[in-house]
Parts: sequence; C-alpha cells; structure tokens
Amino acid sequence: MKRPVTGKDLMIVNMGPHHPSMHGVLRLIVTLDGEDVVDCEPILGYLHRGMEKIAENRAIIQYLPYVTRWDYLATMFTEAITVNGPEQLGNIQVPKRASYIRVIMLELSRIASHLLWLGPFMADIGAQTPFFYIFREREFVYDLFEAATGMRMMHNFFRIGGIAADLPYGWIDKCLDFCDYFLTEVVEYQKLITRNPIFLERVEGVGIISGEEAINWGLSGPMLRASGIPWDLRKVDRYESYDEFEWEIQWQKQGDSLARYLVRLSEMTESIKIIQQALEGLPGGPYENLESRGFDRKRNTEWNDFEYRFISKKPSPTFELSKQELYVRVEAPKGELGIFLIGDQSGFPWRWKIRPPGFINLQILPELVKRMKLADIMTILGSIDIIMGEVDR
Repeated sequence: MKRPVTGKDLMIVNMGPHHPSMHGVLRLIVTLDGEDVVDCEPILGYLHRGMEKIAENRAIIQYLPYVTRWDYLATMFTEAITVNGPEQLGNIQVPKRASYIRVIMLELSRIASHLLWLGPFMADIGAQTPFFYIFREREFVYDLFEAATGMRMMHNFFRIGGIAADLPYGWIDKCLDFCDYFLTEVVEYQKLITRNPIFLERVEGVGIISGEEAINWGLSGPMLRASGIPWDLRKVDRYESYDEFEWEIQWQKQGDSLARYLVRLSEMTESIKIIQQALEGLPGGPYENLESRGFDRKRNTEWNDFEYRFISKKPSPTFELSKQELYVRVEAPKGELGIFLIGDQSGFPWRWKIRPPGFINLQILPELVKRMKLADIMTILGSIDIIMGEVDR
C-alpha cells in the first residue's frame, strides 16, 4: 500500500480481524487523516479452507455437506448450485414437486439471510432493538428448516435429481402461518427503521454507487439492483420454477446504503409472495428422480463394491460427470453465486471454481470508503453484506 505524501501526519489503523462489525475475520488496514479515510486495504484469507480443492477430490454426494460452510447464512443456495451443475451436465430432469419444494426452501433461506444482515447492520450503526427482533423471526424460519431437513443451519437437503426427503405432515400449514405472520413483522420493521431520522442520517447518501460503476465492478444482487439496474437471475435464467410465479424485481435508483437496505427489505416480502404461491400450487408426484443414480462405467474399481453402489436410494457416489465444462449460477441473497465445473468422465469434478458474490462485491469497498469518515466504514461495509466463509472459501 502506498503511503500518501502530504505534510500531515497520517495514522494507520488495523480494523479487525476480530472486530464484531467485520462480519467474520476480515481485516482492514485503514489510513486516516484525522477522521477522514485516505486509503483502505482489505486483507483476506483468514477463513480459507481449500473448498475448491476439496470438491475436486470428492464425489458430489460426498461434497454436499461441505458446501453449506461457504455462505453459512444462506445454506440452501450453496446446495442448489452444487446439484444444479451435475444435473445440467447429465441432463437430469427434476420432478415438478421437488422443484417447487426447492423454491420454497431457497426463498426461506433468502429471508433468513436478509434478516441476519438487517440485525447486525442496524447494530453496527447504533440501533440495538432490531437485532433482537430479527432473531425472533429467524427462529421461526429455522424451525421450519429443522422440521423439513432435520438441521437448523447445515441442511444437506438437496440431491442430484431432487431433494433428500418429502415435506413432513403439517409443514405446509405451518409455513403458510409463518408467511402471514412475517408480513406484519416487515411492516413493524418499516415503522421502526425506515423513517427513523437518526438511521436516515447515517445511511442516506453514504456509499453511493452509480449503475455504470456497479456493472464495471461486476457487482450483483442487491448491490446492483440498488444502483438502478433491475437484474435478477431468477427472471433472467428462469431456473427451477421461478417463471411460474408472479413476483417483481425490487430495485432502487439512489445507489446508496439506504437504497441497499430498501431493496433487501422489499425482497423479503417478494420472497413471501413466491413461497405462498408455491405452497398453494404444490403439485403431487415424486420428490426425486431415481434415474439420476448414474454409475461409473469403469468396472473393478473400489467404487463398484457392493457397499458403495447401494447406499439406500440416494444418488450413488459414483454419479458420472460427463466430459464437458459448464458455468451455472443462482441468485443468492448476496448476489450471483456461480460455479465453473469441468467433468472428465469420472465421479470427481476435474475443476470446481466457485464465484462467490461476497468476494466480488467486497472489491469496491476501498473505492467507497475513500474521502468518507471513519464511522462510515461500518455503514458501507455492513450495506455490502459479506460472509467471510464464501469470500475466503
């Protein structure tokens, strides 16, 4: 980092990696001129676990439990992208019921992620009360996850060609009750936060990104939509069954921290609309495509032993990835989560490259905080919404 040459004495301050407002183990080396930020250098890698290399030494079904450790607040999305790639490579059809259940789980996960963005973001800028409110609602989402998958956070629920288990008895009614309840709570958040003069003073006009800048920096998700660009992969790629539901892309023109807050808040209500439509129109039929259990063509390998080939009725570890390359993506709560996948006619991927939205969105941070006050770093970093698990992988 270049030290600016001026007549003033500049102070270099370490923020993180253990500061609560860093949202994980992020370290910022901040150069200050009094209260003004002159330069900022993010230091990454404290949470690097070699997720891509692990993927290249595991069959897909073995790797599924790992992927929820990327973005551990939106775990359904990491599972979705992990099974979507092999499904497209193998041209595997997902039953309609499984697709609808996937959409329900993804949108519940989006709500949980946005809630756990909102609480700490408000705490970062000095408002403690919403932090406790969001945990109340988030518990209901996790109760639904626990009833359907058996786990609150690390679900291991998606499978190649469907899902691991059907919804339990009474789950749909419980989820519909949650939807009705949650809409009233979003109104409560708006009353408490959106018109609060102290909140507006902290976020309005702070961290402005123009639409052109957002595209040039490769931003995605709420960061892009808050800058006046209505781009959402659920509408663009029409994956799963999203084109069968009525909902709108939420976007704002201002491009500041307030706009990013408004986009995420309104996205939660849109998610509720999608969940309600999916629950009411949930079709019958199977919840997984049993033909997706592809076996390795090679014989006399350890993978063809009896113990490996007949692991209940879940897709076998020997699901074969055909020899081609593919980029798949989903609209995660933080932006475009993508995977570049190369198969080589074996059970293991030859290359597994993760495109995490948090990592790409974080790159603009030094540009945004320059010439701002020290206290604005918290607001801007909070509005970006990063999880270091996916940034460092």
